[in-house]
Amino acid sequence: MNNRIFFVEDDTNLGMLLKENMEHKGYETVWCKDGEEGMRSFKPGHFSICILDVMLPMKDGFELSKEIRKVDPDVPFIFLTSRGMQSDRIKGFEYGCDDYITKPFSTQELYLRINVILRRTQQAAEKSAATSVFKVGRYTFDYTAMILELDGKVEKLSSKECELLYMLASNMNVLVNRDVILRKVWGNDDYFSAKSMDVYISKVRKRLKEDPGIEILNAYGIGFKMIVNGAQYLLRTVQLFIVSEI
Repeated sequence: MNNRIFFVEDDTNLGMLLKENMEHKGYETVWCKDGEEGMRSFKPGHFSICILDVMLPMKDGFELSKEIRKVDPDVPFIFLTSRGMQSDRIKGFEYGCDDYITKPFSTQELYLRINVILRRTQQAAEKSAATSVFKVGRYTFDYTAMILELDGKVEKLSSKECELLYMLASNMNVLVNRDVILRKVWGNDDYFSAKSMDVYISKVRKRLKEDPGIEILNAYGIGFKMIVNGAQYLLRTVQLFIVSEI
């Protein structure tokens, strides 16, 4: 895994020191000095972790993290702050941070926390990659192969259909927020993407129409939930389809 760190810190001495040390440890590091420069420099899907100072000029760390979340919902955060107030810690976790370090801190402590988060996200990614075949009612959905199978009949899905069905199937019986789907599948949550999503919801419903027990419920303005009536939903992994040779 190529661990790229996105680092925003307005203290020049601390910024130079941490960037140099992180790169010495093998982390490719992009360092920005204020919130607006940070937002301009951030590239969705490019970084393994974000380390943000809370007290930044132009745009504080909380606001910057909120804007980054809109374009890259999965990237983990560590907040740095010189303030030890509990309210700041609570606010940080409300903004979705994964960890919180109060200045002054040792570089060793920072590296340990970075490694814990990176190990956790890597394990989650590996688990997600393994979980690629789903039993949805009478259908078998293979996310990796982008196919939907029913009674031996195989249909090839478009990339949008596949990603949308994956979001619903991997959250069976759970309401998935519209904005989450839009950001993960369409990359933004603007008006035109929302209209496109509604069209693709209809397409996925048509794909599944041969099993009347499958429903995609619409909580208007909130999100969607897939349910299977009268059947046990099964989640399988690709490993179940591997047959060992004797």
